Amino acid sequence: MKRFILVIIMMISTFGIYSFKMNAIGAKKTSYASYYHDKFNGRKTASGEIFDNAKFTAANRTLPFGTNIKVTNLNNGKEVIVKVNDRGPYHSSRALDMSKAAFDEIGDTDRGTIPVEYEIVD
Repeated sequence: MKRFILVIIMMISTFGIYSFKMNAIGAKKTSYASYYHDKFNGRKTASGEIFDNAKFTAANRTLPFGTNIKVTNLNNGKEVIVKVNDRGPYHSSRALDMSKAAFDEIGDTDRGTIPVEYEIVD
């Protein structure tokens, strides 16, 4: 029984290391990003911060709060660094919901989404 428990603990540890490496600095992922509507200004985010569309922040379903990520627009190569402070987006085709200021820095807010590459930075 002790060996079985030890094997289970080792498996969990291995999966934990694997998931950590999947979110490691320099690991690039591609997806789509959208931006927050103005109606969310002043509301609390999942991290407890007050949302401000003028700051460079973003929502992601899995990255820890406070994580800084570099987001690159794949259409024009423009980059921005945002801090994860909320959960979402809740649409399966998107990985990021960005503040309007951050989205406008790299893309056109007349478009609802843009293809992006993102990675964790220090």
